[in-house]
Amino acid sequence: MAVLIGALTIGFILSLLSLGVYVSFRVFNYPDMTTDGSVTLGAAVAASLLINGVDPVTATLVAAGAGFLAGATTAILHTRFRINELLSGILVMTALYSVNLHIMGRSNVPLLSEKTIASYAENFGTRFFGESVDVAGWTVPGTDLAVVIFSFLIAVGVGMILFLFFRTNLGTAMRATGNNPQMIRALGVNTNLMIVCGLALANGIVALSGALLAQYQGFADVQMGLGMLVWGIASLIIGESLVGVKTVGLVITGTIMGSVLFRLLVAIALRWGMNPNDLKLITAAFVFAALILPGLLSRLRIKERKAAHA
Repeated sequence: MAVLIGALTIGFILSLLSLGVYVSFRVFNYPDMTTDGSVTLGAAVAASLLINGVDPVTATLVAAGAGFLAGATTAILHTRFRINELLSGILVMTALYSVNLHIMGRSNVPLLSEKTIASYAENFGTRFFGESVDVAGWTVPGTDLAVVIFSFLIAVGVGMILFLFFRTNLGTAMRATGNNPQMIRALGVNTNLMIVCGLALANGIVALSGALLAQYQGFADVQMGLGMLVWGIASLIIGESLVGVKTVGLVITGTIMGSVLFRLLVAIALRWGMNPNDLKLITAAFVFAALILPGLLSRLRIKERKAAHA
């Protein structure tokens, strides 16, 4: 049960990462490599502020703001200096590695003795649920239950805010920029500004995920963002396969569900004895499967319909 609770918690936290990838990858059709650096940036900023006595909520919000600036930098490199989309993200991601090292002062910052948002949730769980709670016949520590509920509420809250934002005039203009930039430009909208705002929003959410992940795991590491873009894309694709509809609300819901399901699959693989060193390889395999399975199933359905007509 502890493995399940941990997988759910990390799945909900990383669903914020997946939502950020949704904004850049789906709304703007922008392959933003900044994601890997922004995760670590959020964790680095939050950890550095926490060890210097800053309030956890303030540290988390500042970390999200740092991600916002990183995303805006990538977009400015692309829109102002006409650097290729992929290369602009790689440039900022590469620069962020050194930036994160300077922010933390070393490659790893432990947070086990610091007050964090996770510790606040654990204290609330102890007071509200007690030492343990019976959940469907399983004994679950009250602290773990409080943290998973808190991460769920954060994921749902950010998802709802994102859904409502994309129903505003600004959000609609962003979506139109990704769908048909020529049309929205003809209506007088500055598409370059929309791209800057969109990538800034995406990386702000990604950095928020990194800050929360560091506080939950109890450390920030300069390598923790490695492969996170692949994770976000995998969760997004799995979510889209689950909901099967392209409306914003359902895709956001599916993205959160996809992140949790993906984390559960990884936890099951580890539980079955998979070598942790193979985690990135298994992640890539899951992404490969998620990319090709929808097309294979679609072709199989077409063949079945043709066979039925014949």
